[in-house]
Amino acid sequence: MIGVIDYGMGNLYSVSKALEHVGAPYTVSDRPEELQKADAFILPGVGSFSDAMDNLRSAKLDQFIHRMTDEGKLLLGICLGMQLIFEESEENGSAKGLGLLTGKAVKLKDRDAEGNRLKVPHMGWNRLAFHHKSPLLSEVEEGYAYFVHSYYIDGMEDSALLASADYGVRVPAVVGKDHVFGAQFHPEKSSTVGMGILTRFTKMAEKQKVKK
Repeated sequence: MIGVIDYGMGNLYSVSKALEHVGAPYTVSDRPEELQKADAFILPGVGSFSDAMDNLRSAKLDQFIHRMTDEGKLLLGICLGMQLIFEESEENGSAKGLGLLTGKAVKLKDRDAEGNRLKVPHMGWNRLAFHHKSPLLSEVEEGYAYFVHSYYIDGMEDSALLASADYGVRVPAVVGKDHVFGAQFHPEKSSTVGMGILTRFTKMAEKQKVKK
């Protein structure tokens, strides 16, 4: 079962419908005692990094996430949820993240290397380029994904960069290290690529459950 972490800033309906589409059993909750029954977790997110971290801390869900990942349970951060698994963000000054992966969320540039103007936020379909093999992408083909974001991760470990998109800079689109993963785009809105990632994440959770 997938536990969808509700901290008041996630697109819970879209994520829930996508999990139903791929046939994944799930529960949506803001209560650690309910969520801990799950085999893997999704951390969705839309909005401000600092507000999101405040909400997680208020509900002690930050401690819960650390405890579950320390136990080796799978975590997938989506959009803002992906940024939260890194160390910090420069949004609204500076805010500390969960620190599960090395890197910092910084503002997208409004011009590319040639000086052409880019719209921020980065909104719409963009093509993914895969970099490293991962069980999360093992049955997923390179294709287009749907992005809506104004910040991207900088300074991350190259080995954790699974896929990227080009938007003036190399935007980390799928990241992963050990059992912690993230997608900057919205898998639930990204057609074949997105459903493929959610299907793989579900299969990984099922396989992890069998090993226990």
